Amino acid sequence: QAEQLKEPEFVAALNELEPGYQIARLRVRRGLTQAQLAEIVGARAATIARRESGTRIPSLSLLRRIANALNASIEVRLIPKDIER
Repeated sequence: QAEQLKEPEFVAALNELEPGYQIARLRVRRGLTQAQLAEIVGARAATIARRESGTRIPSLSLLRRIANALNASIEVRLIPKDIER
């Protein structure tokens, strides 16, 4: 796995999945189903499922609604590409 973290494509795919993982983790922690979360945010269950699976990245507007429903906050960071972490 350490070798995979050196591959830019793997890291990019991992980062794209991160918002979905966070949504699913918080949803489960709050004891909600995808359908229940969807109802709270005014979306379809399929919309939540696609965001959780990483097949679609949520818009900031949807992410705000999801965060509110999950009693969470959003943190957005811009990281310069020329600075290694």
